[in-house]
Amino acid sequence: MTVKHLGFIVGAFMLSAAALAQSVSHSSSSARRLYKWVDDQGVTHYGDHIPPEYAAQGGQVINGAGVELEHVEPQKSPEELAREDQMRLDSEQRELRDKNLLNTYVSVQEIERLRDQRLTLLADQIKVTSTFLEQDDAKLKRLRNMSQRFRPYSADPKAPPMTDQMADDLVRLDNDIRTQRENLREKRAEEATMSKQFANDIARFKELKGIH
Repeated sequence: MTVKHLGFIVGAFMLSAAALAQSVSHSSSSARRLYKWVDDQGVTHYGDHIPPEYAAQGGQVINGAGVELEHVEPQKSPEELAREDQMRLDSEQRELRDKNLLNTYVSVQEIERLRDQRLTLLADQIKVTSTFLEQDDAKLKRLRNMSQRFRPYSADPKAPPMTDQMADDLVRLDNDIRTQRENLREKRAEEATMSKQFANDIARFKELKGIH
């Protein structure tokens, strides 16, 4: 092999090595991952991570050549996460209600029959409570009229003092009436809620079954 041939071979080898080194360098540069984000002043930054204070804005992941590899979604606030959790929970509950509705009833008429039975039972309870309340109101009125003849309600200085039994009856009746009135309010509220719930169930059942 001549010196000329040897020089040609060495030169070719050096060119190949240089090209390989350049290729490896470019490949390594392209493989490098950087995060790109913009601050509050609109200035673009690069780094190995997005600072927490800018996580809510999102950013990009780029390689060494500046090519975007993926998009970093903005970090959600606690309020947004809570809202999403609530929406997911509401959706799961709706699905469960729909499933129970379809598994419980076979027709609209069946829902209406159960509605009428429960509302009738509530109406009877309301009627009984109202009757007791009217009776206690009448008793309390009579007892208060009687108490006017006794001290401390009577203006007559010679009026006898109210007996302990009458005082106890006044307090007991007043408490009973308060309790009955609260029960009556609760029953009427339950009646309204139940009517609304059955109306919603019937409408949803029709929707699920495609009934018009």
